[in-house]
Amino acid sequence: MTDERIRVGVLSLHNSKETKAILNAIDDLGHEGIWLRTENTAISIDEGTVTVEPDVDIIANRLLLSNTEAPAEHLGLASTFKRIRPMLNEPDAVLAAIHKFATAATLADWNIRVPDALLALSNDRLNEGRERFGEVGVYKTAIGTHGGGTWKVDLTEYVNPKVGNRQAFLQRLIDRDDQRHRDLRVYVVGDESVGAMYRYAPEGDWRTNVALGGAVEDASDSMPEEAAETALYAADVLDLDYAGVDLVEGYDGWYVLEVNPTAGFKGLFEATGVSPAPYIAQLAIERAGGSVDEDEVRRVSKTLDDSRPASAPKPRTNPGETPVIGFIEEVVVTGTSGSTQTVAKSDTGATRTSIDTKLAAEIGAGPIKSMTRVKSGSVRGGKTRPVVDLVIGIGGSQHTVTASVEDRSHMNYPLLLGRDILEHYRVDVRKRADRDDPVEETDGAVLEE
Repeated sequence: MTDERIRVGVLSLHNSKETKAILNAIDDLGHEGIWLRTENTAISIDEGTVTVEPDVDIIANRLLLSNTEAPAEHLGLASTFKRIRPMLNEPDAVLAAIHKFATAATLADWNIRVPDALLALSNDRLNEGRERFGEVGVYKTAIGTHGGGTWKVDLTEYVNPKVGNRQAFLQRLIDRDDQRHRDLRVYVVGDESVGAMYRYAPEGDWRTNVALGGAVEDASDSMPEEAAETALYAADVLDLDYAGVDLVEGYDGWYVLEVNPTAGFKGLFEATGVSPAPYIAQLAIERAGGSVDEDEVRRVSKTLDDSRPASAPKPRTNPGETPVIGFIEEVVVTGTSGSTQTVAKSDTGATRTSIDTKLAAEIGAGPIKSMTRVKSGSVRGGKTRPVVDLVIGIGGSQHTVTASVEDRSHMNYPLLLGRDILEHYRVDVRKRADRDDPVEETDGAVLEE
């Protein structure tokens, strides 16, 4: 170990709270956190010499591959850095972890208990095997995040081997009927657990993700030894330096559901009062040959500082980098049993995307996750609508959203794109896929003219 100041690069092209917390923790521990992102990062080869800008001693990989449309590009970028500098969460390990079936297959090969599952490339093979999972099972895309792309489905009905362009698979539902549905998230850094929490599904849903409204409870000191050891073993088998390991308890023991290399911190900190950020910072600093005071790590872990880091580069405004979507746009909408092309209306006044009841039935949107109350100028107090998961393809991009279901038969467009999708685009009201169609309808408080 050395007392030299270590420069830790955090490779992250997004603005997550976790990235900011890690960078701030590095600084708080007396070293230098450097945010490697679009505005400031370059790799140069000059007469056989490779250099990185800005220069760093080690890199913590925080690229989000599960919700990008170009995971191979990001994997290639991470692989390039890995060949130049030491890296936490190397790209090969991250690739295996973000593909949920690859995770399950790897863990099963190492005798770690995972739910029975079936991935098939053909429709016939997938549906031939679905009865073995019982009448109700889990249907999920192999790559997804925050609970998106995960459904509890009636297995007496057919399912497709793909959702949009994402491979999907079936999995046995592990549940204890005599208890409120919960799972266990264990956050592993290096060879130790820095915190654990039970996550409880919100009313009307079975998924426990904090991003979907799941409740949390500290489990750091109360989780069973079997679960703690399984979580550590799973992260080690996948060769991850830090990860959130999700487990669920069946009647015959604990099963690993997923191992998330970019797991969020918010729920864990809410439940335990401990942030994993300084532990990740410590691991990076020490692996690069630096030293850290253990008491300082524990002190910094008592706060979750996700303020703008000192190393955050100044943003460069370039409107051309944001894709444009039309006021009326052709899209592909996908449910659990089919996909179809349709015409959708962009509505920046709507918080949530909504779909017509008939269209939702045609593509197998569902099952219903919950009910949401929607404000309406014509109905006092608003009205409630069921909410389902949808995958919507726009150009070359796909978006998994929770959409409300309503009768839109009296409207011109069966699909309304809300801000949950439009936040990724600029809306050009002059661009429309139905130039010749009249538009005269009201959705909420927004009037089309």
